Amino acid sequence: MFNRNTGLNVLLDEIQIPASLHSRAPRQVSVALTNRCDLRCSHCYAPKSRNQLRFDVVTQWLAELDLHGALGVGFGGGEPTLYPEFVRLCQHVARETGLSVSFTTHGHHIDDVLAEGLRGSVNFIRVSMDGVGATYESIRRRSFPTLLASMERIKSISRFGVNVVINESTLPDLDDVAIVAADAGACELLLLPQIPVRHVPGIPLATLQDLRRWVDSYRGPLKLSISEANADDFPTCDPLGEELGLRAYAHIDAMGVLKASSYAAAGVQLGEGSVLQAIDQLTRDVAENDS
Repeated sequence: MFNRNTGLNVLLDEIQIPASLHSRAPRQVSVALTNRCDLRCSHCYAPKSRNQLRFDVVTQWLAELDLHGALGVGFGGGEPTLYPEFVRLCQHVARETGLSVSFTTHGHHIDDVLAEGLRGSVNFIRVSMDGVGATYESIRRRSFPTLLASMERIKSISRFGVNVVINESTLPDLDDVAIVAADAGACELLLLPQIPVRHVPGIPLATLQDLRRWVDSYRGPLKLSISEANADDFPTCDPLGEELGLRAYAHIDAMGVLKASSYAAAGVQLGEGSVLQAIDQLTRDVAENDS
């Protein structure tokens, strides 16, 4: 059972459901609506192109996923608020499907008009905040006080969390990030250890070990989460241990390619075809490569 407004999941594990009745769609799907972004963060993995998805194709895919048991869609990019029909899309999904709607944003385009358009159609927002003050501004090239003002509008739309890319520059700011995020009204802090992308290396092992020590000593009010790619050495709770691979999560990039994650190199081109057929194809491709 799932409540998209609160995010509450209830798993009835006393009842054994035959595999033939399992939902065919992933529980969560992320969709990069556009590769456009007006920031140039060095750690960003998104291609620097102007690709974006068609409204009618995205809504077709989401209708199929909703019909076959998906619970939520997370919009990203690029910067999803630069997608020309972003408000209309969120309103459509909220009205026509049972999917929860979330999106990840740098926050600097959330003005009063956009907030009003999204209110009632979005269930969760993730705000990227890599460090505080001068650290944030050196990475994002945007005003930190302006971001804090945007968070005031964001919390009027829905519950929200803060994402922080962890590297040698941002790790020393984590205590302040947690305090600022909590004071702004966030309910979650998502830790994203930096992955290697283009000319930027991944998080050094020593920094990752320091992050583990920070997590072990953390006693703040925010729920901590961490990206799956770096979760192995961290104390995590996984209530859905038997939900694996593309049955748990899938990603569609701004060129319409279905992937196992936003970082994956390989995928299946969707075109205007079935998402479930593409998932089956990608599952077979992954199995063949593993064998």
